[in-house]
Amino acid sequence: MAATTQSYQRLEEEVLHLPRVDRSQLASRILESLDEDKHELSPEWRDELQRRIENIDAGTAKLIPAEDLWKEARQRFGTTA
Repeated sequence: MAATTQSYQRLEEEVLHLPRVDRSQLASRILESLDEDKHELSPEWRDELQRRIENIDAGTAKLIPAEDLWKEARQRFGTTA
């Protein structure tokens, strides 16, 4: 077993034994740290996002309710989730 895997397993075990409030605070901090990662979008993606926003604002985009999207995905891919 790799050392990093052992370290992770040991850390996970220790964290899961913390009081609920401490686990909650730690989970929040970990999630915050993920948001701190700044990923720059390429100019092409920025243009695409801007185009999509403009289409939504103009009412020319076809928006699909999430429940319909998931229903279609389950039908198409045979998932049961």
